[in-house]
Amino acid sequence: MGHSGFLSGSLMSESSSQAGQITLKDAAAVNSTRWALFKALKATGLPVTTGTGGQTKFNRLRLNLPKAHWLDAACVGPVESLEVLTSKPLLILAKGHGTRQMCGTNKYGFPNRHRSRRQIHKGFQTGDMVTALVTAGKKIGSYLGRVLCRASGSFDITTASVRVAGISHKYCQPIHRKDGYAYA
Repeated sequence: MGHSGFLSGSLMSESSSQAGQITLKDAAAVNSTRWALFKALKATGLPVTTGTGGQTKFNRLRLNLPKAHWLDAACVGPVESLEVLTSKPLLILAKGHGTRQMCGTNKYGFPNRHRSRRQIHKGFQTGDMVTALVTAGKKIGSYLGRVLCRASGSFDITTASVRVAGISHKYCQPIHRKDGYAYA
């Protein structure tokens, strides 16, 4: 029995050949988009460099850099030397601007809490980055993080490790106003 008769009547050969065609269509779309982008960037007159995956890996290993997307992007093309000025890239997450929902509901859909129309309370807005230097009470200390505002002026601050509830607005100083993104 030759190789041609091995999978001749099975459904496996039909499904795998169809999957291969779909994959090739996707690859063709990606390749055409890549070259269109390359030509558009070249048309700007700025220096544009391309390289292979093997060349990128060679540069990364030669420069003793760990494998990471942001470092691989710096190793594309002919790279003689590379000075990395940071140990971690700026990570940006899209968080949005919240919701316009004015009424919170319970599990049956009945309203059980009201939300204020005002977004700014005591000069702060939920999502602002603040630093709070608490000098009195049981939560004495310094906190840096994202603030959750209440109309009463009692705020929650979410730091990198913990959420601290009940910090007065009087202790808070704004660092960065909410813009819909979280930075790390």
